[in-house]
Amino acid sequence: MGSCQGKYLLAPRTAWRSAALLALCASAAGIQPAAAAEVLRREMRELTPTATLHLARTADWVAITPDAVWVGSTGPNAVHRIDPKINRRVATVTLRGEPCSGLATGFGSLWVPLCGKAATLARVDLNSNRVVSIFRVGPAAGEGGIATSPDSVWLVVDKKGSLVRIDPASGALRQTIKVPSGSYNPFYSDGRIWVTRAEGSEVTSVDATTGAVLGSVRTGPGPRFLTAGGDAVWTLNQGDGTLTRIPTASNQSPKTIALGTPGHGGAISFGLGMVWTTMVKVPLSVVDATTTTLLCQWTGPGGDSLGIGHGAIWLTDYHEGTITRIELDEAMKGCAPST
Repeated sequence: MGSCQGKYLLAPRTAWRSAALLALCASAAGIQPAAAAEVLRREMRELTPTATLHLARTADWVAITPDAVWVGSTGPNAVHRIDPKINRRVATVTLRGEPCSGLATGFGSLWVPLCGKAATLARVDLNSNRVVSIFRVGPAAGEGGIATSPDSVWLVVDKKGSLVRIDPASGALRQTIKVPSGSYNPFYSDGRIWVTRAEGSEVTSVDATTGAVLGSVRTGPGPRFLTAGGDAVWTLNQGDGTLTRIPTASNQSPKTIALGTPGHGGAISFGLGMVWTTMVKVPLSVVDATTTTLLCQWTGPGGDSLGIGHGAIWLTDYHEGTITRIELDEAMKGCAPST
């Protein structure tokens, strides 16, 4: 670890407010800094939410479907279905373990990796709101992820980097693909499975049809969560609080943007031509996907997971066990990129 990076990571969490420190570390790491004059610093209380729902002791992980918003929780271990038309919880599905590694939808189901004495995978039917299968395969660790492609469910099942391809009907393992150890989070986009290496600084791409490993791309340290949009895949890097853009066009190079939000947890999503991230104490950051410019950041309580859908940001407050709906138009007030 370089001296600048070390100072930055060991500094108090409020250190992101120091433009000088951020610029110094970004320059040393070859990261594109966000000019202080370009970034609008705001407080969460300035946003007017449409609704806030208390779900459980904690609230984490968000998945969006055409007619619902799903949120995981502990106390109880469950997933909750919210109807975005009325902004109310309409179902709670209790689980036999903690929903610890993301949510994914596909094949008429919500897929929920569970941590416990034995890691498993729950399949929740989206029509009946019931657990219809528990498969004896589970995540390698908490803060992992799960993905679905047109014909399979994808999950990393051990710390050695075993990415498995699961038959969605039977739960049988169709294929096991070796990716770098310390990789935990798969994401499907444009015919590929992208897997971040949280214990490194890279993302590996896998052909979703053949399972062939296509290569790796350098990111910021500790990449964890991913999204896609604007002709790119984006990684939220926990190690130094940066965002890496990986163009899907092979003739372009990746770019890493300083956000100043290092730490565990967090989430990332794409909407309205923007990349949205969340982290505890900085619940929202928004980056223009075209210019890769950090436009606005909101500080204050809340944060840790989010989803974009139904014209809104769905943002959890992990410790309060709530999810809040904030309209995209509301968040973009005064935050639109200059033309």
